[in-house]
Amino acid sequence: MENVIALVGAAIIGFSHSFEADHLVAVSSIVTRRDNTLAAIKDGIFWGLGHTSTILIVAAIYLIGKFILNENDFKYFEAGVGIMLIGLGFVRFYRIFQERSHGHIHANEPTFGLAYGVGLVHGLAGSGGLLISVLTQIKDHVLAFAYITLFGLGSVVGMMLAAGIFSLPFSSKILNNRWLSFGLGLVSASLCVGLGISIVYKNIFQ
Repeated sequence: MENVIALVGAAIIGFSHSFEADHLVAVSSIVTRRDNTLAAIKDGIFWGLGHTSTILIVAAIYLIGKFILNENDFKYFEAGVGIMLIGLGFVRFYRIFQERSHGHIHANEPTFGLAYGVGLVHGLAGSGGLLISVLTQIKDHVLAFAYITLFGLGSVVGMMLAAGIFSLPFSSKILNNRWLSFGLGLVSASLCVGLGISIVYKNIFQ
């Protein structure tokens, strides 16, 4: 019974984990270039799959190869997330002003591979503490993998919901209003760059 409760808890924690600020800002920079909510939801799915892939790979390396993880090492991966956010923000800025100069908007340009890649980076950085805790405290390898898998599935569902919600202001009807679309895009890009700088500073310079 305790194991069942732990596994249900893993899914709930994974769901809530997907709503952390850096995750939301990253996925918003992708889905705000969509004019289709279904495509945005698929972005969320691919982000979650990338996130889950990373933590499962790291867990396998740890359990099979007995690779020792130090929690302090994860600050460098966190900094990598910050750098990625800065990059996403500047790419978004470039796209926004490119679209303004050409007088039209290219919606649905991002590929699902981008969302998957962003999820991969987030998987190692944001889940470092969880990985160490689970892998060191749960001695049953099958149970440990089950816990991490359900955590990942919870994050997939959470990001599906978040991506769908973020895409609503960027529906095709709203995108026809060029000024509103331009303003929302600037906000999204600015949040990416600002949060990215904050994360890098916190993990490298403090």
